[in-house]
Order: sequence, then C-alpha cells, then structure tokens
Amino acid sequence: MNTIKTWIHQHQLGGLLALALLILVILPAGLDIFRLNLFGKYLTYGFVSIGLVMLWGHSGILSLGQGVFFGLGGYCMAMFLKLEASDPISTRIQSTPGIPDFMDWNQLTALPLWWQPFHSLTFTLLAVVLVPTLLAFCISFAMFKRRVSGVYFAIITQAVALILSVLIIGQQGVTGGVNGITDLKTLLGWDIRSNSARYILYFANAGLLLACIWGCMWIQKTKLGTLLLAMRDKEDRVQFSGYDVANFKVFAFCLAAALSGIGGAMFTLQVGFMSPSFVGIIPSIEMVIFAAVGGRLSLVGAVVGTLLVNLGRSYFSESFPDLWLFLMAALFIGVVMAFPNGLAGLLDSHIKPWLARRAASRQTPVAATGDPVVPASITPTQDLPLPTTIQAQPE
Repeated sequence: MNTIKTWIHQHQLGGLLALALLILVILPAGLDIFRLNLFGKYLTYGFVSIGLVMLWGHSGILSLGQGVFFGLGGYCMAMFLKLEASDPISTRIQSTPGIPDFMDWNQLTALPLWWQPFHSLTFTLLAVVLVPTLLAFCISFAMFKRRVSGVYFAIITQAVALILSVLIIGQQGVTGGVNGITDLKTLLGWDIRSNSARYILYFANAGLLLACIWGCMWIQKTKLGTLLLAMRDKEDRVQFSGYDVANFKVFAFCLAAALSGIGGAMFTLQVGFMSPSFVGIIPSIEMVIFAAVGGRLSLVGAVVGTLLVNLGRSYFSESFPDLWLFLMAALFIGVVMAFPNGLAGLLDSHIKPWLARRAASRQTPVAATGDPVVPASITPTQDLPLPTTIQAQPE
C-alpha cells in the first residue's frame, strides 16, 4: 500500500485519480441522464482549458481566440454527421436531394467540393485535429517569427475569432449561417440521441479528456516541458542558450489548438449541433475564465474550474436571468484578485499546508502538562558514561 502511495506521489497522479473518480464514478452514479449529458458538455470545454494551461500557464502565451479552434473541430465533425443525415432518401422532398437542407434553402444545386472528403469518418477524425492545428501553425509562425507576443498576440487572436465568426455567418449557403449545422442524428447509423448513446459518449468523452491530461503531464515532465517553463519565466536566457524560442511557442500554440479541436468535436457529438456562437470573442474569453478560475498552472484544476464555472453559469442563468452575467464577472474578478493562481493555487498555498499541520499534530503525542512527550529510547541521560575529569568526592 505504501509503495502505491509513493508511486502516485512521485508521478503526481493524485489529482488525476481524484478527477477520474469524480467524472467516471461519482457523477454517473448520482446524476440522471439529462444532468450527466450536461456535465458531458462541460467536460468538452475541459479540453480547451487544459490547452490553455499548456499555452498560458506553462508557456506564458495568452490566447483570446481558442473558440476558433474549438469551433473548427466541432464544424468538422458536424459536417460528417450532416452528410450522413442528408442521404438522398431522407432529403427526397428537397429540390436537390442528397445535400444538407440549408444548402437547398440557399438554392445550391450541388455539394461544394471541399465538403466531399467529409463523407469519410477517417478523414473527419484527422481533420478534427489537423485543421485547427494547421490554422494555429499559420498564425503562430507568422507572429512569433516576427517576435509578436504578449498583449499584441492576444489581440490578434481575438481578431481571428471575430473574422472567422463573421465569415461563418456570412457564408450561410455552405456553413448554415447563424443557425449553424443542426439536426445531427446518427454516427455510422448509430443514433446518438438515445439515452444509451449519451452514456457511451459521456464515458468516451471523459476517458479521452483524462488521456489528454495524462499526455500533457508527460510533456511537462520532459525536456521540452522544462524548456517551455523556462521560456515562460526567462525567455531571453533560453534564447541566449541557443534555442529558437519561436519554435517552442509555435508548438505550444498548435498543441492547445489540437486539444481545442478535439473538444469541439466531442461537443458536437454530445450536444448534436455546432454554431458560430461558439467561435467568436465572447466564448473565447469565457474559456480563458474557466482556466483562470480553476488555476492556469494546474491541468486538473483547470478542468475542475471549468465544471464549477459552467455549473454556476447554469444556476445563475436559471435563477437570476437578468443578473447572471454580472455574477459571473464578479466571480471571475474576485477569484483572480484574491487567488491569482485560481482554486488549485488556493489548494497548494492554504489547504495542503493546513492539512499537513493537522497531520503532524496528530502524530506528535502530548503529555498531560501540554509538553511533547520524549520517548524513553532517546532519553539524553540514559547509558551515558561519566566524563573522566569528574572524580567522586570522599565523604
């Protein structure tokens, strides 16, 4: 037993195992399918949060446009599901059977060429990761090679989020416009709207999230992770040591984009639609809030913060529909001002030392007088020879 505890402590897996217990055992056992599916949707945001931990907390690069990559991954999966739901038999009442309904409404007579590869699930799964990653590479390579960083880079990512959301809304004939891609029913003939499918998708989502957290923890422990951390604290020293800092920044940004794309795809499967409302500036800033509240230095803390903030948002929006935005803003400002490292930082700085002090006080026995008891085995006067310079005096 002590060996297992030591191994968990050495590999810092305690938080990951606690999170696994929460999302794989406690939540499924205590919630009905509606609430569990709601938490499954929250967990899809957790992919973005752990990407922000790697990008912002571990590498020192703040991005305010992660909704772009979340939306791209979601749209890739939604395109595959929409094509499956738009077979000629199901769309026979349209003017042009075999194409998505919103294309028919916008008087398109053929499926666009760039939609064609999304008939393949294999291509779709690759696109979920590669499309966000390629866009992130183009943006970050162009910016970091020109040493654009800090607040300027954050503003540029915001601009990209705004541009992409406007583009999606404007190209209604091929993207679904402001409504997005809806009415997604099956995955390779499997009804994703049934209760059994929702259970399976929840566990698949939770397992994939835990695997991504473990992968990020592994990266943090490698030499690459050490260099990313050094780049965050002393970028000049890393550069003077002969490393190309821009390449490390590009890697961190692409990693966060890939994780966000996976989250977007799982969101589409869990919820059954994807729209530009998850791509713009506001959702991107909300995703930063998730990581900041949970702790931008902790992978597990960021996921817990994501769950808590979304749970609070759902409660506030139901109970205080006119005030919930102000309450969420107050929560974010209060946590950041009082605990800059989020809830995970509060755990490390206050709760863990307090628990350690309590454990130490329980292990130290106290006599009736209130003084610590000295065990007999270490009594200082026991079995000690007299100094040779001391002679016995005659009576």
